Amino acid sequence: MAQWKIEGQYMETCNCSFICPCITSNLTARPTEGDCKAAIAMRIDRGQKDGVDLGGVRFVVMLHSPGPMAEGNITAGLVIDESASAAQVEAVTAIASGGAGGPMGALAPLVGAFAGVERAAVRFEQTGLSVSSGAGDLLDQAIEGVPSVVREGEAICLDNVAHPIGPKLALAHARRSRMNVFGIAWDDSSGTRNGHFAPFAWAG
Repeated sequence: MAQWKIEGQYMETCNCSFICPCITSNLTARPTEGDCKAAIAMRIDRGQKDGVDLGGVRFVVMLHSPGPMAEGNITAGLVIDESASAAQVEAVTAIASGGAGGPMGALAPLVGAFAGVERAAVRFEQTGLSVSSGAGDLLDQAIEGVPSVVREGEAICLDNVAHPIGPKLALAHARRSRMNVFGIAWDDSSGTRNGHFAPFAWAG
């Protein structure tokens, strides 16, 4: 299998109440609403696969789990920035679907259906503890990190978690979470729902 590596920044929202029970139960708890709808947005700052430069590519992994995530039958789909080249789309699809191994490859046994790839104008913006992302009219989400009183300017984090991004995630409240793609629909701006963000480094 070809060697590849990407690194950058990630953020997500889901339809679970803060703090998401999936994270604190090693994926075995039933989500707040009974099912899980999540949008995992990623901005690759540097990296490559098979000689294809992936720096600057932005994409979103959309997930729907009908029950506890550990029980499987998850539906996954990708939204990749419309400015990405055909070679970049092919590389990101292989990485984000788990086909190229790596962290998403470890999650693949829980995925029962791959919904495909959509193209849209994907954005990813971060200022301090505020992070937002979107994908055309398919996704609009924004989070605010929970500030630490121990380390000014940093968010409180969960560590040693089972998550494909990595073992350490910052805690955040979802200021808005609107998604409508691959049959995954959710619209909330209550400020009570869950979010996370973190740097990531994947390889395979």
